[in-house]
Amino acid sequence: METSAAKLVVQNLRKSFRSQRSEGSIQVFEGISFAVQPSEFISLVGPSGCGKTTFLRILDGLIPHDDGEILLDGKTIIKPGPDKGFVFQDSSLLPWRTVMDNIILGLELQGAGKREARKKAERYIALVGLAGFEHHYPHELSGGMQQRVNLARALIVDPQVLLMDEPFASLDAQTREIMQAELLKMWNQTKKTVIFVTHQIEEALYLADRVVVFSARPASIREIVKVGIPRPRSLSVKRSKEFLDLADHVWGIIQEEVLKSMGREREEGVL
Repeated sequence: METSAAKLVVQNLRKSFRSQRSEGSIQVFEGISFAVQPSEFISLVGPSGCGKTTFLRILDGLIPHDDGEILLDGKTIIKPGPDKGFVFQDSSLLPWRTVMDNIILGLELQGAGKREARKKAERYIALVGLAGFEHHYPHELSGGMQQRVNLARALIVDPQVLLMDEPFASLDAQTREIMQAELLKMWNQTKKTVIFVTHQIEEALYLADRVVVFSARPASIREIVKVGIPRPRSLSVKRSKEFLDLADHVWGIIQEEVLKSMGREREEGVL
């Protein structure tokens, strides 16, 4: 694992939760280690319940971990901060604030003046394709537009790493495809380091430089798949043989983990 020039380093991460049904604990992670390079786009996939969202929240500092270390630019992550931007599955916009006012919220919390914040927000409103919608409220926007606002709100504070937790999961299939392409355009302009959690293998491969495949719980890294498809990528690349072969490979790993997990649950009397 090359860490000397890495933007983000995860070393031997372990996490467990106390079980509500017994006096024991549930092991979530089992020694996860990998490094992310500056401006790299990483996707995380794995069986349902393997802890992908928990992992992302630990990276943000929202949840403490039990053992191991997480370094961002060589500094230990211990709490949330402006060096990390988090994009949730739901837009989580404040319904009483306009597009402009939702986007500048983070800057206001950092003490920026409203005039300065609004001027800066104009760039990000244009970046996410929402020029002309500055004074609209969330209920006046489509789901895809709401997530564009959410993305602009995360980007405007200029985070060192962008953490995205299934941000397109609630969108219809067509809008989701469009948002994937739009995200790559934005990423190409900002060159942020991105960690993107998704259940959709095709989405993970289309967006990422590398795909980290988690095992079933307790999660470890089964494989890190390099996506060697050149950029920029059009949506049509999803129909190429190279892409389909990669998708089959990742699906095979996840299917094996799901079956292994089901067998373990049967033995434990859960199923």
